[in-house]
Amino acid sequence: MTYAALALGLSLAASLVGGAAQAAGASDSDSERDARWKEIATSIFKDRAIQPTETLVKVEAPKRAEDAALVPITLTMPEKDKIKAVHLVIDDNPSPYAAHFSFGPAADPGELKLRVRVNNYTNVHAVAETKDGGLFEATKFVKASGGCSAPMGMSDEEAMKGMGDMRMKFAGEAQPGKPVEATLMIRHPNFSGMQMNQLTRDYTPARYINKLTVDYGTKNVFVMDGDISIASNPVINFAFLPEGKGPIKVTATDNQGGRWEHSFTAPTASN
Repeated sequence: MTYAALALGLSLAASLVGGAAQAAGASDSDSERDARWKEIATSIFKDRAIQPTETLVKVEAPKRAEDAALVPITLTMPEKDKIKAVHLVIDDNPSPYAAHFSFGPAADPGELKLRVRVNNYTNVHAVAETKDGGLFEATKFVKASGGCSAPMGMSDEEAMKGMGDMRMKFAGEAQPGKPVEATLMIRHPNFSGMQMNQLTRDYTPARYINKLTVDYGTKNVFVMDGDISIASNPVINFAFLPEGKGPIKVTATDNQGGRWEHSFTAPTASN
């Protein structure tokens, strides 16, 4: 996306001159934030109208992040039967378009949880896309800085060990007509391109999961298109409908051509 590429270049330049972008983010006015959001929204959704909502999607996030590189985000969609997809945008991140989740027939899109990087004091937007083509947005302001450039505390080689390994946990037993909650964990550094190698003092090239597909049997649960804002070693909580036969198959790819697949034995509802 043109805006994201431009923003990444500007943010990298700002980070090299001592964090001026962070100070600006903390002092931006509401009108400046609104103008930025309009620019981002136009770059993603073109001329489609986006309406505010208090019922179709909600964003939960800490007002002040304890760790800017691991900020928990919960997206709740109370009227889940109307939802086709949800877009997550972190306005002041180098690449604002953090993730796009498209739900399949095996999904229960009532709630998603994930961890993201937040590089600045920023609005976080969730835009729900309904099955009839409408767009509805909710906003949360988060105070954090430096999440995209924060070092991982280990060498690049250590961070990449076991890359692509996956685990999945399920909550409770499957019952007919009721969704099952699942937690997917993927080993991947999700390098942002802004992190400095503490030994070589060079920037580690960006390497991040750009697509994640989760299927239950022959039905899709969701497809996630991601970017550098997703935290390292992604953890995603979601729910699916245990109708038919599993397993759950996860396919992940990254922007450097990596590809990994794993199947998990999933709970099955007995009629």
